[in-house]
Amino acid sequence: MDTLERLLKYVVIKTPSDENSETVPSSQVQFDLAGILKEEMISLGMDDVILDEKCYLYGKLPATKGYEHRTPIGFIAHMDTVSDFVEGNIQPIITENYNGEDFPLGTSGRILSTKVFPHLKALKGRTLITSDGTTILGADDKAGIAIILTMVEELIQLEIPHGPLSIAFTPDEEIGLGAHHFNVEQFGAKYAYTLDGDTEGEIQYENFNACKGTFSIKGLNVHPGSSKNIMVNASLVAMEIIQALPAFETPRGTEGYEGFYHLVSMTGEVGEATLNYIVRDHNPHLFQGRKNTLRLIEKNLNEKWGDGTVTLVIEDQYRNMAEIIAESMHLIDSAKEAATGVGLTPIIEAIRGGTDGATLSFMGLPCPNLGTGGHAYHGPFEHITKEGMEKSKEMALELVKIYSTF
Repeated sequence: MDTLERLLKYVVIKTPSDENSETVPSSQVQFDLAGILKEEMISLGMDDVILDEKCYLYGKLPATKGYEHRTPIGFIAHMDTVSDFVEGNIQPIITENYNGEDFPLGTSGRILSTKVFPHLKALKGRTLITSDGTTILGADDKAGIAIILTMVEELIQLEIPHGPLSIAFTPDEEIGLGAHHFNVEQFGAKYAYTLDGDTEGEIQYENFNACKGTFSIKGLNVHPGSSKNIMVNASLVAMEIIQALPAFETPRGTEGYEGFYHLVSMTGEVGEATLNYIVRDHNPHLFQGRKNTLRLIEKNLNEKWGDGTVTLVIEDQYRNMAEIIAESMHLIDSAKEAATGVGLTPIIEAIRGGTDGATLSFMGLPCPNLGTGGHAYHGPFEHITKEGMEKSKEMALELVKIYSTF
């Protein structure tokens, strides 16, 4: 199978993770895909294929004879998708020789617009894969899985010499838990790459430092007719918190290395209210400053409205892998060489988000991220091209060849 055939096989298997779950994996449907991938890995001839009770899937491709002592490297992708836009059946639409213009997504009424997504014009002539506009596509990150297994198949069929190769597919990446139960020893590689990025040729080794911040506000609800100097309206206190944060330091107002406060959800009435934020910054000192700002707001509002009115819980999620990758920059140099070797222009940019690789890097497995050829993840406008996936596969193959010389 090629990358497109595999992608179409995988995306119709719905695997949303669940951020409200306390189980690992967060949703049992992830085992539906994991079981299929396990059988496929075995049929390809991989060794030590293990699917554990937490839905982590591992496998190894033994080194070619004479290459056993080459540097062991690995490739990783995640099996889960976001939980948004997954209510209906996922129905991929394949458009050959795409014309590079605005594209209607089935009968959904949604238009893949060149104004919103200017890069579409550069995809003219390619085979475009989208959903029908009512769901996500799921190329994030089933394209990564398709690329990795197609690469493995070609290594075997074409008898390309290589060193020890490790493969893993993880659950729950979309809720920030994808690497939390990863068994680095079982994986067996010294270095790895996640395939979970966007444009083919993309190489990422810097990501956000990340945390969640949850404000719980306790109000005092009395009859409005006799509430003078008594009532504390929790919803209005929540609005004070929102107004205390910089108005333009949001995802919409920032880019590049600029951090943000992102209000993800809110609930409220007079008696109680909740604000759920995620906080991001590449710079560790600025990141700590953002957390300090949240604490200061909590302190000041409790001084104003009374102790216990506002309670803030901060939960760290992941850190910037750049400090780890700095000690293994051959990973980036090799990725650049691989991209150039297959006719791609290397795209070095920081991730405005995070990947399993960020956590894995701090677990002793330096792990930058590579593009898969996809775009507009996490919503119904998600799209990818066959050509982009194929180039990403070629780049991964080239990396295997490069590390077979180390």
